[in-house]
Amino acid sequence: MRCCWSRTARPGVGEDALPPDYRRILAIVRGAGGPVAVKQVGEELGLEVAVRGKLEPLRGKLSKLAGRDWLRKLPDGRFATRL
Repeated sequence: MRCCWSRTARPGVGEDALPPDYRRILAIVRGAGGPVAVKQVGEELGLEVAVRGKLEPLRGKLSKLAGRDWLRKLPDGRFATRL
């Protein structure tokens, strides 16, 4: 079963269909001007980036956005906007 905000499940669905925390993550990646690491996004969100366990849920959200074609996951693990 696909989530209701999957771009592949509902073509033409806008960014406003994303939950607020996902929209904020997407805005941070877009505003970065280039590929970003999970740690950089965590810093922007005010997370404790020194504690690795605090970043894993964020990594999952970034991966989910990449898996649903909102972002691209690069081979080095960083994330960027879609072309």
